[in-house]
Amino acid sequence: MSDVVIYDTSILVDVLRTARQLKQVESISGLLRTSAVVLAELWRGATKPSERDFLYALSRKYPILTPTKSNWLESGRILQAIRAGTGFAPEKLRDMHFDVLIALTARSYRARLITSNRRDFELIHGFRKFKLEVW
Repeated sequence: MSDVVIYDTSILVDVLRTARQLKQVESISGLLRTSAVVLAELWRGATKPSERDFLYALSRKYPILTPTKSNWLESGRILQAIRAGTGFAPEKLRDMHFDVLIALTARSYRARLITSNRRDFELIHGFRKFKLEVW
């Protein structure tokens, strides 16, 4: 069985805006899936027709994985533990919420999550293990 792979927003933004990691993205083997949370983040920042076209194509080409009710509830508990352990301000926790949901969705599907956001995802990984690859 092939490895399931989800790209985090940070990787896809890089591909869209600079293509710096395009060759690395194209070389990945496995079953590519898209996170509904990643798509939401990308839509929020899409400003060009080419970016919107990319998002429509991404939505059509790859199955979309969504956080479950359990993922949502667990995300709050993880963020509470992160706050208790780090003292992060509510604004930082709000910024991290989508990352926690992306990580928990990947974990639910036993998917490998590929990101360039080392700091936040390694912190989340310390509270809940999931397959993480940082570029």
